[in-house]
Amino acid sequence: MAVEVEIVPARGKHCRSIARRMRAADVAEVWRSGRLGPVAALRRSMDNSTAFTVLIDGRPEIMYGVGDLNVLAGIGGVWLLGTDAITRNWRWFLRATAEGLPGLFTRHEVLRNVVDRDNAASIRWLGWLGAAFLGDIDIHGHPFVLFELRRRRDV
Repeated sequence: MAVEVEIVPARGKHCRSIARRMRAADVAEVWRSGRLGPVAALRRSMDNSTAFTVLIDGRPEIMYGVGDLNVLAGIGGVWLLGTDAITRNWRWFLRATAEGLPGLFTRHEVLRNVVDRDNAASIRWLGWLGAAFLGDIDIHGHPFVLFELRRRRDV
């Protein structure tokens, strides 16, 4: 079944819609990493980055973005939070994220973040995108994995 997908600049009203239906793994991750609920995590991420919302059949389902971590070193922080629409539309999601990844490197050579060690699906997806896993980090007593994505250069 074909779905209609539109990517728009993230807006505050998208946060509550996505938060109500956020994937359980994302809810756990934002709590474990920052002691934030879904709405607060989306708002903070949106406010501190260039952020976009993916509308699927007109409904906000995914929010993602990139913010500055170290401007001088060219390092940005990348993030993505969403609903179970990711799982329902997994083929589209894999293709779209692979095709869209180069467009996230507008200001940075390297994009980094951490992923919850328990979030096996996200770890597999990040590996599939080409992420390098740099080691484990303890945040609030829970294990996370530091990862980075590098801008690919055509040789």
